[in-house]
Amino acid sequence: MTELLAALLLGIIEGITEFLPISSTGHLLIAERWLGHRSDLFNISIQAGAILAVVLIYRQRLWDLAMGFLGKRAMAEHSPAGMPMDAAEARDYAFKLAAAFGITAVLGVIVKKLGFELPDEVTPIAWALVIGGVWMIAAEHFAAKRAAVLGERAKITWTVAILVGIAQVVAGVFPGTSRSGATIFVALLAGTTSRAAATEFAFLVGIPTMFAATGYELIDVIHSGEAANEDWAALAVAFVASAITAFISVKWLLRYIQSHRFTAFAIYRFILGAALLFLVPTGS
Repeated sequence: MTELLAALLLGIIEGITEFLPISSTGHLLIAERWLGHRSDLFNISIQAGAILAVVLIYRQRLWDLAMGFLGKRAMAEHSPAGMPMDAAEARDYAFKLAAAFGITAVLGVIVKKLGFELPDEVTPIAWALVIGGVWMIAAEHFAAKRAAVLGERAKITWTVAILVGIAQVVAGVFPGTSRSGATIFVALLAGTTSRAAATEFAFLVGIPTMFAATGYELIDVIHSGEAANEDWAALAVAFVASAITAFISVKWLLRYIQSHRFTAFAIYRFILGAALLFLVPTGS
């Protein structure tokens, strides 16, 4: 397989899996065993492509939040979750996004300094996929029961914001967990019974989180001199592929969750996790 084709496939995998609750890290680690290991700069770049796609999708939402936060005007546009806001609500929402990101940033730096991370092996990824599937079904079950009693709640509380920040760190430590999955379902368990509202908050807080993580890793790559040996053509192909497929997959997901639960993703995680445990029993 040529380098460009391998880069294209890795970019597509990243774009599809980054924001779906099925773990992009887990899929990339598995795919690299067939397509070859890539540099840190390559992995950073394809992640940046996926972030760019989400920024484009939420560009109006981000602009309205900024304007509402500054008190310049009320938010006239509806978000993908269907939540128009006035200036006061926009400021409150923005502060909660900032709090979730701040918690992730502080805890993430602490975890990084302590050097705590799991080895990039198949077995822990497989178990994370299976356990994450159980977590998803349980979260939606309890959210549905709560919604039946109290009605659908789209409001993001401070408890939700804090727990989402912690969930992002947990997802970063455990490959296969899925950052989007961890944050969406902790929001559902913590009281936001609307799938659309929980997903939107998870995606919006993921933008500064992933930009910060990308920048942090990029500084390390530049200082180490790895960039000098990079295959820039392959990197460019992967970046574009990641951005395009992420845009398509996120737009599809936002429509899908309007009328469907996340059960199909949980089943996929069960099947993939079980297959990995069965086919690669040594975890090599």
